[in-house]
Amino acid sequence: MSGELILLVDDEANIIELAKMYLERENFRILSVGDGAKAVEMIRDEKPALVVLDVMLPSMDGYEVCRKVRAESDVPIIMLTARDEDIDKIIGLELGADDYMTKPFNPRELIARVKAILRRSERAAKAAEAAGPVHVGDITIDELRREVTVAGKKIDLRTKEFDLLHTLAQNKGIVLTREQLLSLVWGFDFYGQTRTVDVHMAHLRKNISGSSTVTIETITGVGYKLVA
Repeated sequence: MSGELILLVDDEANIIELAKMYLERENFRILSVGDGAKAVEMIRDEKPALVVLDVMLPSMDGYEVCRKVRAESDVPIIMLTARDEDIDKIIGLELGADDYMTKPFNPRELIARVKAILRRSERAAKAAEAAGPVHVGDITIDELRREVTVAGKKIDLRTKEFDLLHTLAQNKGIVLTREQLLSLVWGFDFYGQTRTVDVHMAHLRKNISGSSTVTIETITGVGYKLVA
């Protein structure tokens, strides 16, 4: 983990300096940018290990940056919001952010979250390499290559849609609650606000329905399960 490149995206110089100081103490390499459009280019060119992304940015807000990045990259994203309101957090999660923090934040908490996400990403990569592709009916999920094929045809999924499908496949036939899915896929608890799971599940169903013998069943009042 030491030496990993972290990109800080925020137009507040004091936030950048504070986060940079604490992250560099942990031997992370730091790049920073204060513009949303430039952030997208920098992520594409520099390929950071993780992005800390503010919502309020000039030229392109953090939500749009997250949307554009998720169309082409699985880089972990921690979003920063100035308001402690659930809707801001839900939007970020629905767009594929991995975590969120409310300003002002404790820099030590930022360090802890960065390390936790990077450890989780590293474990997932190692597990995927060791386990190989997962097969459920006519669906094949290759976590290492982040590829899904349905009846031999490759389909494109957003980051969290892929993670949801992979989690359901690993627990084939088992009902997982929305809270369990939120914890397993997003990596933290956000009880009481599980709408983001339903939104991602709806998108996932659209991508596989009609072309697969595998279905995602809704168990009313409980959660979801994958059935071949």
